[in-house]
This record gives sequence, C-alpha cells and structure tokens, in this order.
Amino acid sequence: MPLGNTQPVERVREERREVRQVEQTTCCIVGGGPAGAMLALLLARQGVPVLLLEDGDFERDFRGDTLHASVMENLDEIGLADRLLEFRHAKVRNFTVPTREGTVAFNLFAKVKTKFPYIVVIAQSRFLEFITQEAKRYPNFRLVMGARVEALLEEDGVVRGVRYRGMDGFHEVRAELTVGADGRFSKIRKLAGFEPITSSSPIDVLWFRLSRREDDPSEALNARIGGGLFVVFIDRFDYWQVGCTIIKGGYQQARAAGLEQLRQSLARVAPEWADRFDELKDWKQIPVLSVEVSRIKRWHKPGLLLIGDAAHVMSPVGGLGINYAIQDAVAASNVLGEKLASPTLIREQDLAAVQRQREFPTRFIQTFQVLAQKAVRAGVINDRGDRVFAVPRFVLPLLRLPWLLAIPGRLLSFGLWPPHVKAGMEAFSGSDGEPPS
Repeated sequence: MPLGNTQPVERVREERREVRQVEQTTCCIVGGGPAGAMLALLLARQGVPVLLLEDGDFERDFRGDTLHASVMENLDEIGLADRLLEFRHAKVRNFTVPTREGTVAFNLFAKVKTKFPYIVVIAQSRFLEFITQEAKRYPNFRLVMGARVEALLEEDGVVRGVRYRGMDGFHEVRAELTVGADGRFSKIRKLAGFEPITSSSPIDVLWFRLSRREDDPSEALNARIGGGLFVVFIDRFDYWQVGCTIIKGGYQQARAAGLEQLRQSLARVAPEWADRFDELKDWKQIPVLSVEVSRIKRWHKPGLLLIGDAAHVMSPVGGLGINYAIQDAVAASNVLGEKLASPTLIREQDLAAVQRQREFPTRFIQTFQVLAQKAVRAGVINDRGDRVFAVPRFVLPLLRLPWLLAIPGRLLSFGLWPPHVKAGMEAFSGSDGEPPS
C-alpha cells in the first residue's frame, strides 16, 4: 500500500549498490529541524504532497529552545499556539543586567503589542515532535527518519530531487521542488556548490549540562557575567543546559589550563551552582560550539531552495536562529504553497521571491549579532579574565521606561517585517473530506 504522498513507481538496481526505491513527490524537504518541519506542515495543510527527510532524530546538541512572539503568532494563526503551550515550558519576561551597584531586572516586553509578550522556552525535540505529529494528520505528508542525503539529482541544470541512504538501503526521490533546511552544516548547500560568506566571530561557546535541584533559581534563563566569563543557564526542567563564552579558538587553551581551573572560574561567576561544577569530570562532557555568522549570496537554483541555517547561519546571541528559520518557512509557504498545490510550475523567479522577502531582515539582525559578539568579547573576556562587564550608569534610567524598552523588545520578538501565514490559507481536507481538527 502507498504511504502518504510518495508512491513507489519502480525499483531499479544500480551498479555496486543495493536495490533502492524510486519515489515521486511534489516537495522534498531535507532537514527536520524547525525550518523544515514548519514548512512541511504549512505545505501539507495546503494539499501539497510533501516528503520530509531527517538524518538522525530530533535530539541534538546546540539546539535552540527559545520561541519568540513571531513564531507564537504564526502558530496561533494556524490554531496551534494554545496546544503547544500545553507542553512543559517556561515563559521569559524579565532580564537582568549587571551594574556596579548590583543587578537590575527589567521586563523587555511589557509594552510590546502582541498576544505573546514573552519568550517561550521549550525543548526543541518536543516542539519538532509536535509539529511533525500535526503534519502527519494530513495524508499527503510523509516523514522519513534516518535518511542521509548523498546526492542531488540534476537534469539539464535543474534539481529534480535527491538520492538518500535510508535504514533499508538507497532511495531516490523525484520532486518538483527540493528544499534544503538541513542546518549550519548543510549537505544540500555543499552538494549545490554554494559557498557561504562568513563574518568572523570573536567568541566560541562551551556547552554542557548540570543537574537541577528544586531550590535552584526559578527563572528559565539565567545569565552570569564576571571573571572573564559570560555564562547562560537554560532551564530544561530535568537539568540545566549551560553555555559559557570563551575567546575564539580558546578551547585548547582552556583544556591546557585544566578542568579544575574551569570549575573554579565557573564557581566564582555563578556561586549558586558552585557544588554542581564538580559534575564536570571529563572534557568529553564539554563540547565546543564554534560560533559563526554567515550567509550565502544566492539561496536558490532551478528546482532548489535553501532556508534557515542552510542559507544563513545565525549566532546564538538572542536565541534568534530557530525563529528566523521558521520565518523563512512561513515566507516560503506563502510564496510557493498555492503554486505547488496546483499544476503551475515553480519558476526560479518564485524561489528568488522568497529570498527577497527574507534576506534583508536576516542580514539586518546578523549585523546586530556581530556587534553584540564584539561587545561580549571587549566587555567580558580578555586574556587575563579580569574585566567585569557593567552597564553604564546613564543606561539605568532607560531600563525603567517600558515604552522605550518596547523598541528593542519588538526587534527581539519580531525582527523586521515578520511574515504571517497568508490569510485565507485554509487547511487541506483529509481523506474524510474534513480538515484535520
């Protein structure tokens, strides 16, 4: 029996390879992260046959867990926001900054006009499971896990699909449109021959877990600055996910100084967790995230579109990567959905229209991320680790003006020109003639 929208059309034998299945679909999306999953759902709702390929599973390191107001409003537009908030999550409204007199707390979103004046912290794996489960309610959607793409299928300069290795051998997928949404190390980008333009970053991030206790701080996001370190604690309910900023390329230097030196430095800047840093017993527990801000000049070629980190790698500053990836997906769905659902052929001009909508907002926020990284490097970290960042005194009165905070609050929540799910884009009727409820 055929499964979903992909129909086995023939089986072929290729020299030196096992028998593989050749499948046909309308849109093949490579990468089951936030951009790929959201685009698959939005297209499936419009009746577009979609195949989503994910290499591995939804559990991954360095994943973004913060959903800003723009994403929550997109989910609300398709009736999913309230259902998502039934999952275990936390809401971040207040932020703290260090001053020479101590820390000052403020609500960045108090005057931002939105139904969701906060940042939602939710495990990305749960978010992706939720989105793909919703997509599975449509008979024209199919998800394949453990699918490793090895080649693009090109004919006369047009991408016609992909070849991938699944758990049961090799497969080919023939598609009218292939979308690369496979993240910062995109295989699709490499296969297509796109070279990213990279902005140098002065920082990298150490990434590790600590156990959580009932009497720990209640905030979902905690930042500590001092002694040459900038440390962020993300509450993942069962444990703390910790990111610690270091000088770009300083990982080997940190290792040479030894784990005990790192534990002591962390305990000085975050004494609430001091006894927990002894849990770090091996450098294998502390992978390093090489921070990068990059983009490709062209997001498309005939038959192929790149979105999310495959098109533009974001810095972890502000937790914006997942949100801009989803904004790309919404824009792509708005531009391409109706064409893919009809006999209309997708032209490269249509793919270019997606890039035109999303490129400037992305480059704009990347510029601010680069400036913020430099500020972290200059104000927090030096070779001796003895500089302590503090907000200048003249800034403090500004933090008490909610109407003024609404400016950076809205920029963080929405960016420039956030896309909305196109009005009137009704859900495709299922096999029983009714849209899935």
